Amino acid sequence: MDGIGRELLTLREVPVPQPAPDAVLVKIAAVSLNYRDKMVIESGRGLPLIFPFTPGSDFCGKVVASGKAVSRFRVGDRVMAAFTPDWTDGLRPGNARTPAYRTLGGYYPGVLAEFVTMPEEWLVPAPASLTAAEASTLPCAGLTAWFALAERARVRAGDTVLIPSTGGVALFGMQIARAHGAQVIVAGNAANRERTLSAGADYFIDKHNDDLVEKVYEITNDRGADIVLEVIGGAHLGKAVQAAAVGARICQIGALDGFELSAPAMPLMLKDVSIFGIGTGSRKALEHLVRAVDRTGLKPVIDSRYAMQDLNTALDHLDKGPFGKIVIDIDPAG
Repeated sequence: MDGIGRELLTLREVPVPQPAPDAVLVKIAAVSLNYRDKMVIESGRGLPLIFPFTPGSDFCGKVVASGKAVSRFRVGDRVMAAFTPDWTDGLRPGNARTPAYRTLGGYYPGVLAEFVTMPEEWLVPAPASLTAAEASTLPCAGLTAWFALAERARVRAGDTVLIPSTGGVALFGMQIARAHGAQVIVAGNAANRERTLSAGADYFIDKHNDDLVEKVYEITNDRGADIVLEVIGGAHLGKAVQAAAVGARICQIGALDGFELSAPAMPLMLKDVSIFGIGTGSRKALEHLVRAVDRTGLKPVIDSRYAMQDLNTALDHLDKGPFGKIVIDIDPAG
C-alpha cells in the first residue's frame, strides 16, 4: 500500500530481506485475516502507518535463515508471531495516559508477503498438530479468545459461556470453553445454526428472531451466563449485563456496534459483574494456547481460503461475516 484505501493495494516485488543478528527470516506459508486488517487498509484506524505499508498480522511459516545471535529457533522451525510483539508476559505495556497498541500490521509492518524478517523474541513455535493454514489463525483471534476465557475470566468446568457471534474469535471461544468443560450458548444468524451446533455449541440462539436475554434465562433456568464473550460492543454490552449471572465475568473484546459502550448500572452493580477489557494477549499466553491446542486437539474453523492475488475478494468476504476464519495461502506447500 502507498496510502490508505483498498484501491491502493498492489502486489509488488522487492528484494528478500536479510535478518539482523537477533532476527530470523521466515518464509510465509499462510496469513489469516482479521476484520481489523480490513479497517487498517480502508481507514488507517489512526495508526502511524509508514508507506509503503504491508497489511496483515497473523501468519505461520518456516525459518529459512537466522542472525548469528539467534538462539530460540533453528532453520526449518515452523513459527508464528505474537500479535503484540512488545508484550512478552505480565501486564500489557503502556500507562494510563497512553495505553500501548503496538501491533503487527499497524504500528509495525504487516506480514502479507512471501518473506518477512523479525526479532526472534517476537516469535513462538507453531502447534505441531495444525497445518500452516490452521496455525495462522491463532495469533489474534485464537489468542484473544484464549486470553479472555482462560487467563482473565478463568473459565472452568460447569460454567455457562455466552458468545453472541459466529466469527473467528467467537468460534475459538466456543472451542476453548468446551475444552475446559463449560456449557456454551452461541447467538448468530439462523443460517449458521446447524454448523454452530456441529462445531460444538450446546445451544444456539437466533439473534434476529429470538430475545437473547430471555433465551439465556430460559436455557439456564434464570441463573444467567457465568461468562460472556462480548464481541459486539456498543449498546450490546447492556444485553451482556442483563444476561449475566450473579458474579459473572464479561470479557469486552469487540466494537462492531461502536466504541462507545453502554449498559444499565443497576444489574451491573447488583449482580457483582466484573468486566475485563481484552486486547489480544501476551506472547506467553500464545505459548500457553499452542500447548493447549496440541494437547486437546482443538481445530480452528476456517471458512474460506484465497490466493494472494484474490485479497480484495477475501476482504469482501470479511464484510459478509464469515463462519470462522479467512486464510490467504502464500505458499500452500509450506
